[in-house]
Amino acid sequence: MSVKWIGAALTVAACGWFGYLAVNAYKRQESYLQQLSQILAYMAWELEYRLTPLPELCRKAAQQSKSPLGQFFVQLAQELDGQAAPEVAPCMSILLSKSGDIPQLTGKALELLGESLGQYDLSGQLKGLEAVEKYCKHELEKLSYHREERLRGYQVLGLCAGTALAILLI
Repeated sequence: MSVKWIGAALTVAACGWFGYLAVNAYKRQESYLQQLSQILAYMAWELEYRLTPLPELCRKAAQQSKSPLGQFFVQLAQELDGQAAPEVAPCMSILLSKSGDIPQLTGKALELLGESLGQYDLSGQLKGLEAVEKYCKHELEKLSYHREERLRGYQVLGLCAGTALAILLI
């Protein structure tokens, strides 16, 4: 009989852990989008006032963020340096396929950045950076809409699903 109760407790704990992981993934998504938005603002400033070349721009942008996103931009700079005819879009695709830890919305924003960066003149690149930054802000607004209720819901759903499963198993 006690084995059933131990199994039920482990089931509730496992489902609760799943809810906890969902909350962490949500917060991570928000964090990455905020960091990318800050990096994009810095890149726009750097391009507009200093006309920094792309590999150096990526390195300077990486210095602005102490997160894994900063490391991503260091790798992008290395990819751009290593190519004979550097184009950002293929380099970005390669890095995104290698990096499995970047959240989905941030990955989409980075793809948009890769499509516009280095393709146009200065004003076109600035507009591209602005468009990606607007995308980030729009996604952040969507994520922040009823944020607390949504996070609490993930936690409660995990615990309730575990409890219901435990009751069915007992």
